[in-house]
Amino acid sequence: MKHVAIIGYGAIARYVMTAIAERDTVALCGIIGRAGRLEDARACAPGAIAIADSVGDLPQRPDLVLDCAGHAGLREHGPDILAAGIDLYSVSAGALADADLYRDLSDAARRGRTALRIVSGAIGGLDILSAARQGGLTRVIYRGRKPPESWRGTPAEERIDLDAQSEAQVHFRGTARQAAALYPKNANVTASIALAGIGFDETEVELISDPACRENRHELAVEGAFGSFAIQISGRAMPDNPKSSALTAMSMVDTLARLEDAIRIA
Repeated sequence: MKHVAIIGYGAIARYVMTAIAERDTVALCGIIGRAGRLEDARACAPGAIAIADSVGDLPQRPDLVLDCAGHAGLREHGPDILAAGIDLYSVSAGALADADLYRDLSDAARRGRTALRIVSGAIGGLDILSAARQGGLTRVIYRGRKPPESWRGTPAEERIDLDAQSEAQVHFRGTARQAAALYPKNANVTASIALAGIGFDETEVELISDPACRENRHELAVEGAFGSFAIQISGRAMPDNPKSSALTAMSMVDTLARLEDAIRIA
């Protein structure tokens, strides 16, 4: 039996909690919430699960921690968890665009002899991308297309009129590092691609608001010594959070499931 703690209590965290409750090889031993907002976390916690604002304050030491809270959660708790000798799985790839945080997490993992694992999230093809990197990559471009409501509360509002759109509009062109910094709740996919492939500063990104879109569409095109490939994924958002992909939550559950497998796809 593995004992698992979760950082966060939003839509993705609640989905993962439900999945853990249905398994007999994994048990939820705690939720790590934001200091000053632990009552919000308690309202989402199943049963009498422990709530704390740090991994060290949980009554039971977890075997591993799942970060479902976003960039702030990884930044606040990640280094302490890794340094304490606990492996960490995260959906917050975009936070690693911050070079200082990347260094802090790497140093903490070395001290704790642990690892930070980024789950695949809303995008596929990362295994092919990572393998192709070994032969050399020449171009990696990601295009993210979402309905206007998914871009509310982001810099897209400053560049286009989301209420008056009649056709698709590109509101961002740049690097994965820039996209992850400007769109922390929308562009984790860009960071996952950068980490698996050619890096934050070489990965090209376009973000598009499209009123004809009913689902979040991810397009990845890659060229290199291996040849080329392109994939497109149309994913549905979480019912209670249009900025979060349902596939992101599913990928975290799948990560847990694969920990149990004696034979698995590497």
